[in-house]
Amino acid sequence: MFGVLGALLAAAAVAAGAFGAHALRGRLAPELLEVFETAARYQMYHALALLAAAWVVSRAPSTAASLAGWLFVAGIVLFSGSLYLLSLTGVRWLGAVTPFGGAAFLAGWLLLAWALWQARGGA
Repeated sequence: MFGVLGALLAAAAVAAGAFGAHALRGRLAPELLEVFETAARYQMYHALALLAAAWVVSRAPSTAASLAGWLFVAGIVLFSGSLYLLSLTGVRWLGAVTPFGGAAFLAGWLLLAWALWQARGGA
């Protein structure tokens, strides 16, 4: 499932990036456009991380690898989602949600590292 989600979220990140570059340029203030581009960039990074989680889950299934995948999904929703909404609406309080997504990303990477460590027998 993480592979499918990763591929779909990567496609959505490409679409968001193109939308930002072509449809939003000139319509958003430069600082809000930069926020939108950050959301698309981090969405792509973590869509690729989902593909990595899918690979680990398929080779060495573990709770840590599965949880890492779900944390990447949550991070995309919270981090990128809040930044997309902030940039499109200008509602600044949405920025308070963003760090929770960042924390999910960090936890996902740490759990993915742990899953890989465990899969190698801790060596």
